[in-house]
Amino acid sequence: MSGTSPLRAWWAQRPPAAGAAVMATGIVSVGLHLRGHEFLSRLALVPACAAWLGLALNFVFLLLRERPRWVAQAGTPGALTAVAATTVLGTRFSQLGWQVVAQALLALAAVLWPALLCLVVRHWGRPMPGAVFLGCVATQGLAVLGATLAPVSSAAWLARAALVLFWLGLVLYLVALIRFDLRQVALGAGDHWIAAGALAISALAGSKLLAASGPRLRLWNDDDSGVLRAVTVALLVFDLALYVVLLAAELGWPRVRYDVRRWATVFPMGMTAAAALSAAAVLDVPWLRGLGQVLLWIAVAAWLAVAAGAVGSAREGLRSAAAEEPVRSTARR
Repeated sequence: MSGTSPLRAWWAQRPPAAGAAVMATGIVSVGLHLRGHEFLSRLALVPACAAWLGLALNFVFLLLRERPRWVAQAGTPGALTAVAATTVLGTRFSQLGWQVVAQALLALAAVLWPALLCLVVRHWGRPMPGAVFLGCVATQGLAVLGATLAPVSSAAWLARAALVLFWLGLVLYLVALIRFDLRQVALGAGDHWIAAGALAISALAGSKLLAASGPRLRLWNDDDSGVLRAVTVALLVFDLALYVVLLAAELGWPRVRYDVRRWATVFPMGMTAAAALSAAAVLDVPWLRGLGQVLLWIAVAAWLAVAAGAVGSAREGLRSAAAEEPVRSTARR
């Protein structure tokens, strides 16, 4: 760390779970786009991309220069935010029409996913915090992006691969549910909301898979479409029910202090809104659009609150890093 600036020293301490900030900001951008708020959507995309680039550089730096630390972090559930965040950004870029960028992000996420998933699963224990559901989220993120790109690329194989990932994601959700510590609903620092976010992104993946089978790609027969439709509806219903439970728990056990894991609260809120808005069109359920819009603005409000807390925490962290730099310089001499 010789010659390290306070900013670099502070940034290097970001935990893998900080990737949830990219996930949260990216999905808010996706939701705003779905409601036609294009300026706000693109505005949100800027910090999401900046944070992703910063975390990606830190990921590569640790891999090349501090391998033991990288291995230790890669075995934690939060490491899978790297995959999930990449797929969320890829989905947004696809909406912008930047398909080459979206395809590159899909390829990157597909390379990271098996290695990180294996490392994380090997360290699963019991009971686990809400981050245990990130295995499902990362897998369904690949399914969402694959199903999004399949129609525009006329790639039926991509949609079929996304379908396999969709079902695998549901299996991972059930495995995670068995390991999840239910006390986290009352005691968790924010990542317990991923239990709902995993259901939401699964519902979004289901709706994207249904939408992929259009005039250009006739992928599913009536039976396949019927099963996908029923599962997507069930996932959305369970997600909304769990959303209400978690919101009630926030009122019953207030946790108002900022924690980086609060980004993992914003992500499920935004993802639930995006899933409702996407399902409204695919399932032809108009009232879901109104619900999705309400949930979207709740997610935006939560994003603003957590962002304010993050700015305050960053200021304190930078001041602390700056205060420690003279001590480190003296020690080096």
